[in-house]
Amino acid sequence: MISVIIPALNESATIASVVAFAYETPGVAEVIVIDDGSIDNTVELARAAGARVLTSTLLGKGASMEDGVWAARGEILVFLDGDLSTMEHDLIRRLVEPIHEGRADFVKARFTRRAGRVTTLTAKPLVATFFPELAHFEQPLGGIIAARRLFLRNLAFETDYGVDIALLIDSAINGARIVEVDVGYIEHESQPLETLGDMALQVSRVILDRAALYGRLHIDQVREVQETERRMQGELPAILRKTRKTDKLALFDMDGVLIRDRFIVRLAQRVNKLDELHQLLDHPTMDAIERTRAIAQLFAGVSREAFELTARNLHLMPGAIETVIGLRKAGYRVGIITDSYRIAAETVRRRVFADFTISHVMHFRRGFASGEISLCPAMEHPNGCPLHASCKLNAMYHLLEQLQLTSQQIVAIGDGENDVCLLQAAGRSIAFEPKKPLVAEAAQHVVEGDLIHVLHLLTGDEELMARTA
Repeated sequence: MISVIIPALNESATIASVVAFAYETPGVAEVIVIDDGSIDNTVELARAAGARVLTSTLLGKGASMEDGVWAARGEILVFLDGDLSTMEHDLIRRLVEPIHEGRADFVKARFTRRAGRVTTLTAKPLVATFFPELAHFEQPLGGIIAARRLFLRNLAFETDYGVDIALLIDSAINGARIVEVDVGYIEHESQPLETLGDMALQVSRVILDRAALYGRLHIDQVREVQETERRMQGELPAILRKTRKTDKLALFDMDGVLIRDRFIVRLAQRVNKLDELHQLLDHPTMDAIERTRAIAQLFAGVSREAFELTARNLHLMPGAIETVIGLRKAGYRVGIITDSYRIAAETVRRRVFADFTISHVMHFRRGFASGEISLCPAMEHPNGCPLHASCKLNAMYHLLEQLQLTSQQIVAIGDGENDVCLLQAAGRSIAFEPKKPLVAEAAQHVVEGDLIHVLHLLTGDEELMARTA
């Protein structure tokens, strides 16, 4: 037996249709509307539609929800909002199915619509900071939930708009099996800004209260979550979220192309480890991945600030800024793809105004490098480069698949041996001041001197094209 509970306040425009919708689902034995002091005809319309209507014992959404839990007779309780419209016909069935099947103790709805402002600007950042294990829930504030009556009676209900996030957090902390199910497209009535302000304040208070209650309200927790988020931002899904749809993509190497220097060399100079670095760079038998990890170990204990200052002070290649901006104006999305560290690549990206970076990630703990490195997952591909497990070419394959491009829509600009595979596969390729003849041979064009020549080459300067071909 299913009881549907609908907290309501001045929902005369939609309440009758929500009640009728609930009764259409097989297994729904009762619909309870908990009125929060409506001054329109919500109560009358709900009763006319067949609902049992009760007056909340206390003003506030959470108090109304708790009243519904204790008034309901069904074994499984489903909460719906009173302002819903355009609901999928099997919404309730989808919600209760994981409970019937014994897969879940607590079910939250995931639905298609743009995330609300309070969710995006308040709830998600705070949840990600203090409860990162819950950061994947798309609608943490959503009031469309299902659970067994006995389970809900053991939870504490906040009295206001913080109730939904509190139930999610408390359920997770207490080991409940939580499932988020897709219930299709849903439309809610937009709330006025004043109401959203109250919601944001109440939601913030509840998350911070729970963080304190569960021992997470301390600076080390915040720093650890920031570090986790920083690593996640280097993964392909995060990169693609920041990359608008395009039909032209330009991929630049960093060291020797956008900057004159090599980042790790300048960093080693700053921290007096240049001799140790050269021993690793000149090692005759060490493979590329082993060398990358060994170099990361070399910088263990170096502060994040040293990494950032080094990247800020690298000498840009002449024409780097003008070239990147010019390509973006010409419709390109511009990415930096490098074997260096994301902390440096992101700094350079911001200096030259590129769109995204693909790079390895150095780990930091309490502001200092741990010596551990996460190799960029975008540089690995199951059907990618036949020569290298980790390769810039693999990143290009991922971009082609995710952005639905062809190699002919890719321009690659590099200077070293680690760029050869990418240069050979890209639709257009430019070796900029190539370090070895094989790099020049891999590219369609060779450019020397000012990077602005790359812009002219790609935007149709025929005279320059003839000179640099």
